[in-house]
Amino acid sequence: MLRGLETLIMAAPMPAAYGMYASDVALQQVVRSLNQSGISNEQICLMVWPRHHIAKIMREANLLNSERRGTATVEELMGWLMKLGAVIIPTAGFFIRSRAFLHALVMRKDSPGLCGNSGALVGLGFSECDAERLEDQIGETGVLVYVESPERERTTQAVEILRRTGAIETATLEQAWAREAVA
Repeated sequence: MLRGLETLIMAAPMPAAYGMYASDVALQQVVRSLNQSGISNEQICLMVWPRHHIAKIMREANLLNSERRGTATVEELMGWLMKLGAVIIPTAGFFIRSRAFLHALVMRKDSPGLCGNSGALVGLGFSECDAERLEDQIGETGVLVYVESPERERTTQAVEILRRTGAIETATLEQAWAREAVA
């Protein structure tokens, strides 16, 4: 009985909000706005499409070549990205700092994987249908900002901040599930 309850609790996703942004969004300003409302960096996950300028910079930064020194801009960007809960660049790579994102994206037995498909979005709690739709949108628009919080009020607040900072689409995962149930 306890084992079944544990499985149910682990399967229940934490309240979350997301926003889709065009590739030219000032991501640091979006994150700063979320931080100012009390959302920590560890609660934020970015999914950046491989054609996005951040992805290009990350590919060009050769971390394994110690003779080649990165520019201050590259080092600053990498330092900033590594402070976030997770950063995913499909087909290129990822950083995960947050234990919650580590579990959701990598550690589960049924972990759907991170790079090259919508599996990372499924790992974050999106339905298969929404994950595929959003992956297509990320490819067209550039960035998904995902915010996880144990407090529903904070999740609602995150949606408002994402809207104010220029998100093309925003919702809570609960809203996304409701849309899918109707369809």
